[in-house]
Amino acid sequence: MSITVEAYARECAEQGLRGDYAACQADFTVEQSHDYTDEDREVWHILCDRQTKLTSKLAHHSYLDGVEALGLLEQIPDFHKVSERLRGMTGWEIVAVPGLIPIDAFFDHLANRRFPVTNWLRSKKELDYIVEPDMFHDFFGHVPILTQPVFADFMQLYGLKGGEAVKIGGEQMVSRLYWYTAEFGLMRESGAPVLKAFGAGLMSSFTELQFAVTSPDAHHVPFDLGTVMRTSYEIDKFQRAYFVLPSFDTLRDAFSKADMPGLVARWKDAEPLDPAAV
Repeated sequence: MSITVEAYARECAEQGLRGDYAACQADFTVEQSHDYTDEDREVWHILCDRQTKLTSKLAHHSYLDGVEALGLLEQIPDFHKVSERLRGMTGWEIVAVPGLIPIDAFFDHLANRRFPVTNWLRSKKELDYIVEPDMFHDFFGHVPILTQPVFADFMQLYGLKGGEAVKIGGEQMVSRLYWYTAEFGLMRESGAPVLKAFGAGLMSSFTELQFAVTSPDAHHVPFDLGTVMRTSYEIDKFQRAYFVLPSFDTLRDAFSKADMPGLVARWKDAEPLDPAAV
């Protein structure tokens, strides 16, 4: 059953989550706050300057193309202006949210080509790590890759098929797919053996981006949809496996052809795979 905004706001307050959940609309969106402080603007510039030194070398060209097309780095972005550009490229837009939102609301936004972006920014004390997703993670990490038509199609499909999978007990399985692709995905550059990153969790992490792409200790695994959906993941430490795509077409086509009811029925109650052993 869908949770009401009022009930969700109470839960978030009890958990000490940041964000004004009481201001949510029925779809859990809010208006973007434009009363950013000098510290907010300083944090944005510090994070962007530091991270782009790495992404320019370690990010997949499709991510870098998206950054250039959207112009994300000059200042804290105006969601409406960026959405105008994004709609013209792939039909997507971004909507402001106070932070984490209920899973059914998240899937509904994706199914309708709307990507939720947190409307507040971390503090200077949290430059290296933050528990909750903030604007830097959501925007700098996720939004550039939505300029790529094939990945944009996958994300809408994820909203449609993932939402249906949750209803039949497949929440953990589709969460793993999102985690290992949209958050921590790697992909080979076209026509080259070179590995590059595109997942938002890597794009917004100074240390793990370097580890995932360049460390000989990083465990790189060829992408397989069924394996990904069965493999557990780490929340507060480096991943013990990174799945490598040959292309976004592989991801979209595998998911579009997948028998989700069959996969969920077969594996939802099975012991998840150890990522270090896949």
